[in-house]
Amino acid sequence: MDFQFKYTVPSEWVDYNGHMNDAEYNRAFSQATDAFVDHIGLDEPSRSHFQYTMFTLETHTCYLQEMKEGASFTITAQVLDYDAKRVHLFLSMHNAEGDLVATLEEMLMGVDQNEGRAAPFPKAVEEKLDAVYQKHANQEQPKQAGRTIGIRRK
Repeated sequence: MDFQFKYTVPSEWVDYNGHMNDAEYNRAFSQATDAFVDHIGLDEPSRSHFQYTMFTLETHTCYLQEMKEGASFTITAQVLDYDAKRVHLFLSMHNAEGDLVATLEEMLMGVDQNEGRAAPFPKAVEEKLDAVYQKHANQEQPKQAGRTIGIRRK
């Protein structure tokens, strides 16, 4: 089965505008990223065994629709690319109706905890990551991927 992270917007995530606060979208994406890292074989026991973890290097969030208190959502992950130490990951948040409500693009890096620096993925993790990547290889690049922020001048 493909990766999915499911959750419901709790009341404490709702701001003065009556919808999910922008920081909470990022909290949800962060929790989904942690679940994805577990999914590719770096759960807590494996991180301890390999003395290896993942750090987030960069993120870009797009807010497309409001989410209200009690609304359920699902986050899916697409591996856009990876190399020996990094994963270019794209997360999509959909509401219960299946509408895309937010996206997060991120770059993750594998880190040897003993050395405190970037290091190649453990073999078992790399194999699982490659299997996920191969499933996504023919998928269309998400419209929000690779975006930059700036004011367009005419």
